[in-house]
Amino acid sequence: MKTRIFALCLSASGLALCAALPAFAAPIASDADDIPTVIVTGRLNPEDPSAVRDTRAKLSRTPGAVSVVASETYSNSYAVGMYDTLKNVSGVFAQKKFGEDSRFSIRGSGIGNSAHNRGSWLSIDGVPVNQADGSGDYQEIDPLSARYIEVYKGGNALRFGGAQLGGAVNYVTTSGRNAGYRTLVRLEGGSFGTTRGQIAYADVIGDYDLYLSASTVHADGWRDNSEQNGKRVTLNIGRRFGEGRSLRFIFQGNDLDQRIAGALTLQQALTTPRVTTAANYPLLRYGRNVKSARSTVQGDWQINDNWRVEGGVYAAWKQLIHPISIYIDQQYQNYGAFARLDGQGTVGGKRYDVFAGVNYRSGNIDAHTFANSNGLPGTMSGNAVQNAQSWDVFAEGRLFVTEQLALIAGGSYGWTRRDYVNYLNTANNADKDFDWFAPRVGLLWQNAGGQQVFANITKSVEAPTYGALVQTPLPQFTSVRPQEAVTAEIGTRGRSQHLTWDVALYRAEIDGEMLNFIVSPDIPAATFNAQNTIHQGLEAALDWRIGSIGNWAVMARQTYTWSDFKFDHDKTYGNGRLPIIPEHYYRGELAFSSKSGWRITPSVEWTPSDVWVDYANTQKAPGFTVWNLSASKKINDGLEVFVEGRNLDDTRYVSSVTAVTDFTRVAASSRSAFWPGEGRAVFIGFKLTGQ
Repeated sequence: MKTRIFALCLSASGLALCAALPAFAAPIASDADDIPTVIVTGRLNPEDPSAVRDTRAKLSRTPGAVSVVASETYSNSYAVGMYDTLKNVSGVFAQKKFGEDSRFSIRGSGIGNSAHNRGSWLSIDGVPVNQADGSGDYQEIDPLSARYIEVYKGGNALRFGGAQLGGAVNYVTTSGRNAGYRTLVRLEGGSFGTTRGQIAYADVIGDYDLYLSASTVHADGWRDNSEQNGKRVTLNIGRRFGEGRSLRFIFQGNDLDQRIAGALTLQQALTTPRVTTAANYPLLRYGRNVKSARSTVQGDWQINDNWRVEGGVYAAWKQLIHPISIYIDQQYQNYGAFARLDGQGTVGGKRYDVFAGVNYRSGNIDAHTFANSNGLPGTMSGNAVQNAQSWDVFAEGRLFVTEQLALIAGGSYGWTRRDYVNYLNTANNADKDFDWFAPRVGLLWQNAGGQQVFANITKSVEAPTYGALVQTPLPQFTSVRPQEAVTAEIGTRGRSQHLTWDVALYRAEIDGEMLNFIVSPDIPAATFNAQNTIHQGLEAALDWRIGSIGNWAVMARQTYTWSDFKFDHDKTYGNGRLPIIPEHYYRGELAFSSKSGWRITPSVEWTPSDVWVDYANTQKAPGFTVWNLSASKKINDGLEVFVEGRNLDDTRYVSSVTAVTDFTRVAASSRSAFWPGEGRAVFIGFKLTGQ
């Protein structure tokens, strides 16, 4: 296996040639640098806000694929979920199912999960949104209160201690110091009975700073039984204690109600996509209602010119009311602490920098299930407590063997425990520990212009969540073992006068990948370990500042993801392809920006090939092409109006699918595995900021 991985790295060395791409456009208008980008480069854009620029500089030290998404990239659009915020990050699959709910995966992580997150670290300000067992939801994340988003693909998430296959996505909350305004009023609305409003206040008072945001959203939904309502509040209070030293308190609260339309048959998805099934509504009134609160106290302390420490403690509470085929009522309590030390210096006349840290997470879930009686709890069928604890200890260092070349080594040690107590049947009580070590080596070369070539080999380990362990009423946990992988990655990123690029090629060889499939409609899927699987692919992003046409600056942004995911001589599925993730995915947009404040952006989302639905490779969902158009106008320094048209030609398509084993053999009820993409929509809004 290692021979094949190193061969991949060597054959991919041609990626470095991207750094020599010529600049062949007309002279660039200064407005072109105002068009936001998501690409991290060694040579940074001086037009970036300072908070974003500092984060790009930090991430550019990573010998692997990383991205920074500034809020400016989605602030003039109706962005409510991960599809809207991460759509321009190659390698990230975030396709909308309905409302704020998306199918999310990085490099095939959690590939079969029909709902919820698995295989990637999701966090807000470094505080995990995931539960202590590694599972999680997306709906608690409010993109309107984020200043920027950090994306660490694969093993590049070591800075968080994570060893998951997918990596990490970290939303960083706006503060009074980086908001860029004192007051904000935002209002938008449009198709499907959609309205959303936000008010925010940001200020700096001496050593203190304050950010407060409150937002509300309502949508009837494009499909039947897809209504959503949400209320969110964010509070961020900080205090400085001199240069490079600060303490911060952050609180977030959510009150979210969502109806669930459900998946359809392929014929329904392409002919009558707005319908839902009788089981979903009105019979059982499928939905997901969440109330949550999380708070953290964290500090950042510059010890001296070379050493810095940061850390914090947090607590989170959540209640989930989730009527599906059964009625789920769960309460979550999670708390934890984290610390990280960063330093730099010289050893033997060579420069080095290093970080080391620790994460502790603990949580429990009071899990109750009932018969679903018209969307209300009926007879109790489950009463259990799911306890989990996790530790991660991690470190990574860079040693510059020359002024341009750094060698990198690091790793993480992880331990986690599952302790399951079943109050209805104590014979089903169970507990289990897992531990692992995940090493990492790499190199990073950077020339004087900031153009980089990087490579790394990383081990990843993912312990099963409760969703995998507690599948049926058995005396012991279901026999699902941890998923392990070795991933090799090579790539290049950089910036020239006209081009900004980010390209990575990777191959992950996975032992015991945890896969899922439908048991019956909308029941949480069963989980099993495959034998050997391979995830390999190419992630490419290119921003081309084309030049000027009259008073307009023009930039083309393109991302392309090739995902080649397959079984490796499996006893059941041979070398068949894994379902869910399209093999090819392209997104392109052409941004026109004028000195008078206009920005017009046509864009296309293209899946050129069909997508497998089942592991036996007997059924596909068709590929699709969707055209969009957005426009915004800065009326003055404080007022911006925007309009956005989505799926302009009202294409009927399947945006995501749910995995099944063998489509030709499963029951007819399990063939409702297709989530229809939303039809034509128009949203308009404005932002009014004051200083």
